[in-house]
Amino acid sequence: MCGPVTDHPDLPPPASLASLGWLDFFEEQREPNEADLVPVRIATVHRSRLTGLSETGSVELTLPVHTTTADFAVGDWVLSHPRTRMLHRRLNRRTVLERRLEGSRALQPVAANVDTLFIVTSCNADFNQARLERYLALANQGGANPVILLTKADMAADVDVYRHQAAELQRGLVVVTVNPQFPAAARTLASWCGVGQTVALVGSSGVGKSTLVNTLAGPGQAPPQETGGIREHDAKGRHTTTSRSLHAIVGGGWVIDTPGMRTLHVSDAEQGIATLFAEITELAPSCRFRDCTHAHEPGCAVQAAVADGRLNPERLIRWRKLLNENHDNTPVSAGPRGRRKVGG
Repeated sequence: MCGPVTDHPDLPPPASLASLGWLDFFEEQREPNEADLVPVRIATVHRSRLTGLSETGSVELTLPVHTTTADFAVGDWVLSHPRTRMLHRRLNRRTVLERRLEGSRALQPVAANVDTLFIVTSCNADFNQARLERYLALANQGGANPVILLTKADMAADVDVYRHQAAELQRGLVVVTVNPQFPAAARTLASWCGVGQTVALVGSSGVGKSTLVNTLAGPGQAPPQETGGIREHDAKGRHTTTSRSLHAIVGGGWVIDTPGMRTLHVSDAEQGIATLFAEITELAPSCRFRDCTHAHEPGCAVQAAVADGRLNPERLIRWRKLLNENHDNTPVSAGPRGRRKVGG
């Protein structure tokens, strides 16, 4: 039997599975013969081992033969045998954030069962609408609720400019200004960080993600992440987070920090892009031709919206670029009867 591990020496044993994020969605997946198995939430994923959190605290899981850690993500729920800690199986994910690494055919899970994705960007040269749209497509596709966090507002001549440019990226998008260094940031974000809720942070290096993770964790714990500064001449940061991990935060929730993703290749995100660019998606059925590319065809409702000022032409350009990128990066697999299809 494997004993407790020390990946989270600062965490007290959880009071209940619900405090770890266990929902009816996961309970309903348990088979009658799995009633004695222990639910465990994955806290860290290493090259050859997994650690998790259960009602009794932190444990190291034993992997079955031919099982690799690549099949799991921080935030996953698994069932394990109570005595041996042998991993039995992973439960279906309610939400999942995935990306495709350049040159890879398989999607890499970034985090699982995330309720809210905090997309962190700073009010300086790091702010980039096209990059933010990629993160939004990632959240939309995976089922997480996206919230944009603006940091370094004190460096901006007019923070409202950044707030407006961020808010116009997607309908109903919430944009919040925070200073990751101050405890007030935890209070500002409290509605997304309650008991059993899970948030994840993505964004470029140097925007304050690791500092915010430490602030959300509160003063009662050892800082979960090291922090670093940015280069003043180009606002680029140094990578201080090297692996993903699950940490308890003030208010009873959980946070998953991720390595800075300076480049995000959009793939398998058709629905996420459709949600992101809803104003274009909803206009398309009104075009004269069903296969309209919204570039030059007569009777194009999208081009008409551009012409009369209802649609920003830059939005259309970025939509087309992201859609083409998604198509190019999504592998083609064999469909029924040998037909070819994208994704799968």
